[in-house]
Amino acid sequence: MSKTKSIFVLSLLFFLALSLSALYADVSGDWEMTMQGRRGERKMDIHFEQKGEKITVTWSSPRGGEIKAEGTIKGNDIEWSVTRETPRGDFTMTYKGKVEGDTMTGTMQMGERGSAEWTAKKK
Repeated sequence: MSKTKSIFVLSLLFFLALSLSALYADVSGDWEMTMQGRRGERKMDIHFEQKGEKITVTWSSPRGGEIKAEGTIKGNDIEWSVTRETPRGDFTMTYKGKVEGDTMTGTMQMGERGSAEWTAKKK
């Protein structure tokens, strides 16, 4: 293969890899999430593991223990849900937001109980 063809093929592969990585944001790692609740502002540390469009989200429960959820990231749109068992039945919280670099903003829907705004910054 000639030198020109080799350079062309390598350039093509580089730009292909670059375009594939731009299909979704990378949220892997530790983040600090801030949420507005009935009792004011609440901060918590949250961890994301990402494989392509699939994400696993982990954080500590205020009541003790660990909460784990799964979701997706498509482009800059992120979404995950967690379901908790309560005496009144299962309760699902769905987090939806946008990723912009090292920040995220979004809304958490708490079943029929309303919603709350949230932000997150990468640590």
